[in-house]
This record gives sequence, structure tokens and C-alpha cells, in this order.
Amino acid sequence: MADANQRGSSQPIPLRLVPREAAGSGDGTAAGDPRLVADHGSASAGHEARVTGAPDTAGPRSVIGPNAPGTGHGGSSAPAKIEVGQEHAWTIVVDLDRCTGCQACVAACWAENNVPINTAEDYETYRPFVWIRVERYWEGEYPNIKARYLPILCQHCGNAPCEPVCPVYATYHSPEGLNFQTFNRCVGTRYCQNNCPYMVRMFNFFEPSWPESLRNQLNPDVTVRSRGVMEKCNMCVQRIRRAEIAAAREGRAIRDGEFQTACAQACPTSALIFGDLVDPNSRAARLRGDRRNYQMLAELGTAPSVTYLKKVDPNAAAE
Repeated sequence: MADANQRGSSQPIPLRLVPREAAGSGDGTAAGDPRLVADHGSASAGHEARVTGAPDTAGPRSVIGPNAPGTGHGGSSAPAKIEVGQEHAWTIVVDLDRCTGCQACVAACWAENNVPINTAEDYETYRPFVWIRVERYWEGEYPNIKARYLPILCQHCGNAPCEPVCPVYATYHSPEGLNFQTFNRCVGTRYCQNNCPYMVRMFNFFEPSWPESLRNQLNPDVTVRSRGVMEKCNMCVQRIRRAEIAAAREGRAIRDGEFQTACAQACPTSALIFGDLVDPNSRAARLRGDRRNYQMLAELGTAPSVTYLKKVDPNAAAE
């Protein structure tokens, strides 16, 4: 049976560049700036990106990301909305300018969420288990070539296409803006996986197993999924619940930065920032207002909760 969850064969997302002067933190009004119109090379050219517009006096400085504001994959993005009276709206901001592709987030997610160990056979059959993956793209031609990294996890969409197709309501939207998967309700139709444009849902074709030496490291707060069950990123909901219980016991609100998801905690460059959008003073909420922000594939109308910040490239060649 062919696996619809072919992570290794996913189509690359084209990279685009915009001038650096439109990049800093601001009021987000740069979306309509004509200077931000960008072009990108063909796939055969290794997605070589080119900048339009005149460089500043300090030389060509550019911002790189899967799209330029106002065009392509989310320039006119519509992120998930925060409802009136909503207590929390958890999110992750991914700063591509900080990501080095080390994949510490991937390893931390495996350990925290009891994700099965991947073997060479899993990758050869396109069935690896990764709740968060780091995709690598090559830009330019040898010897002038650069590696670009793009962490991809469940976008926890406000208008998630995976939710309405589940016949048993195993995947649903929480009041806190997260897309949850109820493991013991899932019957394995894989409709949600077929409907997800981000390819971030995993199906258990076999019973998960770990070496004897690693069984004691499994997280008791996370259910080990069985064969025939769909799974995906839950934004470390077990940590969210633990923090909520502790805050309620002490009669206070959850403080910004009080806890992190496993991926955000493990990132050595703080490229992943977890936070609550309901709190306008949280770091995640402030970064979401950065002019570099965009939502992945937002033109599909999925209203992603995860925000990306375009990469700044001071050495990009301008046209």
C-alpha cells in the first residue's frame, strides 16, 4: 500500500527575497509596499532568489522567506482569529533568520512525545515519524550555494481542513486555538492526512517499539499511540495543562515564558518562540507584529496559528 504520508517527496516551497529596509519590526503596513515585489528562479536553478528594488547605501541586504509580503504564500495572510473572551491562544513563532538546521527541535519532540524511533527502512519507504521536521533547500549554483532551513510542524489552523473530514470527530479545534487529535477515538481512515496541505500528520502502520534501554525514558504524561492511529504535533499540551494547573493552584495567571514546548526549549538559537497571543505583551505576540511575518500557505484559507519570520540575508545579490 502506498503511503500518503510521503515526507521525503514533498514539493519544495519556493523561496523569495525582499529588501532589508522593509524587514524590521513595525506596524505591518509594508504588505502593500511596491518595493517588496520579488521574483524567484526556477526549480532547475535551485530556487535561486533575486531581489527587485534598489539596495540601500550599506549594500544589498535582503530578507528571505517562502514569500514576499503581499504576494504568494501568505503575503495577504489571514491568521487564526482570537475570539472575544478567549482565555488563551497558544502559538509558535518561527524565526527563519535564527534557524541553523541543527534539528534539536526534532530530537526534543521525539523524546517529549514518545515518537517512535525511525530506522533506515522507515525513510526508504517514506514512513518516518516526525511531528516537526526541518526541510532544507539549496539556493544558487555551486560554488555559490547556500542552505536554507524551514521547520514545519502542525500549523494548528483556525480553519483546519483536517477537522471536518474526520467521521468520528477524532480531530477537533480547542477553545485555546489548538488542533487536537484524540488518539483513542481515531479509527484510522486517514482522511485528515489526505486533507492536510502541510503533510504533518503521521499514521501508525505498525505497533511502536523501543529498545529495552530506552523504555524508561518514555514520557508518562503522553499516550503511546497504537497501530492504526493518526498522530501529530499537539503543541505539548501536557505542558500547557501542567502550567494551567500550577497557576490555578496559586491563584494567578500564566506568566509569559513560564514554560515552553519541547522544541522551543531545545532550540539553541531561540528560533522557535512559544507564547500566548491573548497576552499582547508576550514575546510571541510582539514578534507576530514584525514586518517579516507570514503564514505558510495562508492563501488556502486555513488561517494558520503558526507564524514565520522571513530570513535576513545581508549577502544576497540584488538585481
